[in-house]
Amino acid sequence: MPFTPQYRVFSTRDSASVQIAAEIAHLIRDRAVLGRNAVLGLIAGKIPLPLYQELIYLHREERLSFGNVVTFNLDEYLGLENGHPASFRSFMRRNLFDHIDIKPANIHFLSATITDPRAFRHCANYEAKIARAGGIDYQILGIGRLGEIGFIERQIAFDSRTHRVLLSERLRKEAAGAFGGISRVPTHAMSMGYGTILKARRIAILAWGAAKSHGVRRVIESPVAIKLGASCLHTHPAAQFFLDELAASRLKHS
Repeated sequence: MPFTPQYRVFSTRDSASVQIAAEIAHLIRDRAVLGRNAVLGLIAGKIPLPLYQELIYLHREERLSFGNVVTFNLDEYLGLENGHPASFRSFMRRNLFDHIDIKPANIHFLSATITDPRAFRHCANYEAKIARAGGIDYQILGIGRLGEIGFIERQIAFDSRTHRVLLSERLRKEAAGAFGGISRVPTHAMSMGYGTILKARRIAILAWGAAKSHGVRRVIESPVAIKLGASCLHTHPAAQFFLDELAASRLKHS
């Protein structure tokens, strides 16, 4: 039976990020006491930047150790050379991993260089790594302008797993600035599937600004339907939206 996704509205993205970072810190410390890892599902882009800045602050100022943290990134552009500055691997290192004490062996990315014949096996191996880590405890997501999750715009099954994605012209245009022109933006990407995401024990969906208000309303107020893939979040009992006031401005009861 579908759930109604919960959402919390904050005055700013920074105050929302402080709350999410506190939840993650609590998870990490609880698992450390038990001698266990905390497994995080992370994303790149502008949306999580305030969160990553807060996690870095907790590490530096409150001695939060990431020594027992394992991470899996949601997606990656396909067809980039190693170290490309616009890759999500490079983004995560610049904006989080280079500033905390996480073990390099505990950081996992989808490949940006894998070739087509090997892509299927690479995706299966990524799923296997998540399973061996014990599954994702806390998954961070963002919602796009039209209500999509990451690169997944097309209608795919809610039990879909990590796979190769064809990028839409709209998404490629949005990324053009980072690549120096749309002609340099990859046409494909690798991404977790809905089924992978829904296996996470806790999901936090972040959205900031008026530009995201339409997508937020579509996902929260629409019924579960394959044509709006992100509506699959209605089926998860521990999925919660963290919104600033502008992102929540179109919700009926905000």
